[in-house]
Amino acid sequence: MSIIDDTVVYGTEDLLMSLCNSVTKVLTVATNSQIQYSGMVQRITKTCLKPDIGCFVLFDGGFSGLVVVNFSAAAAMEIYESYMTSMGMPREELAHSHTSDEVANVMGELMNQVLGDFSSKVRRELQTHITQNQPKMLVLNKQVVLSVDANLDKPESRRVTFYTGRNHIFYLELAIDKTEFIRLYDFEPQAIPEPDELMSQTHPENAARPPVSASSETDDLLRSLGM
Repeated sequence: MSIIDDTVVYGTEDLLMSLCNSVTKVLTVATNSQIQYSGMVQRITKTCLKPDIGCFVLFDGGFSGLVVVNFSAAAAMEIYESYMTSMGMPREELAHSHTSDEVANVMGELMNQVLGDFSSKVRRELQTHITQNQPKMLVLNKQVVLSVDANLDKPESRRVTFYTGRNHIFYLELAIDKTEFIRLYDFEPQAIPEPDELMSQTHPENAARPPVSASSETDDLLRSLGM
């Protein structure tokens, strides 16, 4: 087969937009409210975990990268409360603080769904495969600069601002090697599940129950980051 088109069809910004679209799709379905992101992207020199609550995810395979998502306490609680009430959890039974293990576990599961949606699009649109670690939300009271071995030789870093339905802010940061995917021949992208199908696979009856405490796991991870 010969190359029919030497035009770059996917670069860093295209991957970033695909990831941002996964965030908005999954969280919009989860919260029954419109999640949006800014039309402007920032070039940054380092990725950081920042207060109040956030997570990082390493992915590897066809390409390597690091994703960091930082939520304000208000944004995290809005998403958590909207998600749990939409699944039938009485409001009086919800956690009242972003420092709760329940909030961290629910938000971590939502981030896992986001990365799962993104990975599916990578397989469908780029015909390659990536794997990722399980996102773990960390409650923070200070900034932590991440210097994690993500197998990146010449990383490019970007930050995007997101807005919840009530205009609370959170941020997504992506560090990835300078990457270009070039189409070698025409192909039909494979079908992938829609966000509502992904949500239906999360077993609401399990998510609605207070999750098992993960304090020890959080403490171990914080210690590994020198906190």
